[in-house]
Amino acid sequence: MDLHSNDPSQQFNNQFQPYSRRVEFSGNASEFFSIWIVNIVLTLLTLGIYSAWAKVRTYRYFYGHTQLDGHRFDYLATPIQILKGRILAFICFALYMFFVNFIPLLGILAVFVLMFLIPWIVNQGMRFNMRMSRYRNIRFNFQGSYGEAFVVFLLLPFLSVFTLYLLLPYVFKRIDQYLHSNIEFAGTPITVETRGGEYYLAALMAYVAAAIVGVVLLAVAGVFGFGLEALAQVDQSTEAAATVAGVVALVMISVVYMVALAVGTGIYQTHIRNHILNSSEIDGIVDFKSDLKMIDYTLLIFTNSLALVFSLGLAYPWTKVRKTRMLAQATEITILCDPQQLHDQLGEQDSSFAEEAAGMFDIDLSLG
Repeated sequence: MDLHSNDPSQQFNNQFQPYSRRVEFSGNASEFFSIWIVNIVLTLLTLGIYSAWAKVRTYRYFYGHTQLDGHRFDYLATPIQILKGRILAFICFALYMFFVNFIPLLGILAVFVLMFLIPWIVNQGMRFNMRMSRYRNIRFNFQGSYGEAFVVFLLLPFLSVFTLYLLLPYVFKRIDQYLHSNIEFAGTPITVETRGGEYYLAALMAYVAAAIVGVVLLAVAGVFGFGLEALAQVDQSTEAAATVAGVVALVMISVVYMVALAVGTGIYQTHIRNHILNSSEIDGIVDFKSDLKMIDYTLLIFTNSLALVFSLGLAYPWTKVRKTRMLAQATEITILCDPQQLHDQLGEQDSSFAEEAAGMFDIDLSLG
């Protein structure tokens, strides 16, 4: 075998025995709550300026507590990089509002300009987040093109309108394919083989299950509501009985909506996540596997929603930690090569122009 070959599968698999490891997450709700509440308070006190520091603290906490094969992930972005992106977004929004209110013709033009900027914004946001993510001192990268992003994020969603949105599952398939297949690690892109049929199946299962759950719960709620209304009419005036029945109906409809939404979301996201990861690999480096359980994840979504509602949002750190831990436990990585032979392709770019360009354009343009 030629040890100097450029083929990663030849370089890294020579006399190496692949092995599998589960992703581990060691964060806990109380630790993250202390970070989260300080982030909220300081962001409010600084009129949003501290949000850049808040994002870095949050990402570093979750990256630093995520481990694979004894090594933790790193988040490399600085608050100033995040802040530059937020300032740029604020300036664009301010200009847009000015045009809309004072120069309507330019406001219409600004809408079209913003629309055509969406593919570039998505690419820059993904590129930034990937370049700022590191594992074993190797940074990720994103190599998406404007043309493909234009088709995926603008053209296909627009065309789906004329199919009464029957094309939407295929659009989601193309979006996932684009976002995942353009991610690189150690100079090697992720190979993703998503199938449109899986997206239609996931959408159908989610819709049918949510509809069945919704109908059953509404029927039960109707019977219970009529019983309460009849009981209230015995001891109270007709007006009071109507008020009680109205409140009970509103509560029950809200509960039915939450349960149906949790069921639909849990089924769809579980199926698609498992499909994407089970269809992905980094050639000659790692293979991915996801065995997320549909019932467990659906219950997690529902209980997280209840916790957020009844805590008025204060349970957010607990819900985020729970979700992250479950997703980590459901993810298995098979390592196909000796990780010590991998190199940071971005770090090896010794062009001074490349370094200066990175300093100018590595700003956070993502929505997160």
